[in-house]
Amino acid sequence: MEKHRIFIVEDDVKIAEMLAGMLARYQYDTRVVEDFDKIAEEAAVWNPHLILLDINLPTYDGYFWCRELRQVTTCPIIFVSARTSEMDQVFAIENGGDDYITKPFHYEIVLAKIKSHIRRTYGEYAVKQEERTVKLGSMTLFMERLELDCKGTIVPLQKKECVILELLFDQHPKVVSRERLLEELWDDQSFVDENTLNVNMTRVRKKLTDYGVKSTIETVRGAGYRLLLHPEEG
Repeated sequence: MEKHRIFIVEDDVKIAEMLAGMLARYQYDTRVVEDFDKIAEEAAVWNPHLILLDINLPTYDGYFWCRELRQVTTCPIIFVSARTSEMDQVFAIENGGDDYITKPFHYEIVLAKIKSHIRRTYGEYAVKQEERTVKLGSMTLFMERLELDCKGTIVPLQKKECVILELLFDQHPKVVSRERLLEELWDDQSFVDENTLNVNMTRVRKKLTDYGVKSTIETVRGAGYRLLLHPEEG
């Protein structure tokens, strides 16, 4: 049976090692963050079942990283912090967290909360719903998994990449306007630079190419984008 993966985002080396050791004894697969400037990237690659996240971190705080993590994963995020105020706990939930544990903590509490979230999300208490998929030709987009299956090749996606492909799949062979993409990708477009959409589209194109997907995304000048479905994948 697959071990549940726990991603530990904690800059206190002693605490991180103690958490990892304790969880390993209970048959969890653990990973401690290696680069505090690439927390979301590490999570996207490792695809954890649950994340333990501190607030006081180098460069950016846990609230920032929780928002970034929510772009790549829907897994439970438990904040573990020395901050004890009610507002800190409110901010944690408002920024995408699922639970909050204050330091110093009892390891039994951490373990109990992890077990509870794992059960509710993946185990006996999980709500069994049909997985949402979007299909086009021989390609299937798994929205909850953040994956694209193209003839057996699995392409891992970030949340915005998944949204872009979902819109292109749904509208195929029609053009999806830049305005529609911006509306779906960002709640407040006034803070989105014009080049941001171009950057995201370039990432999706590169990812498709890197994984050998032959279908391509075409830029339609003055209109938007559309998916060109390759005959072998149609």
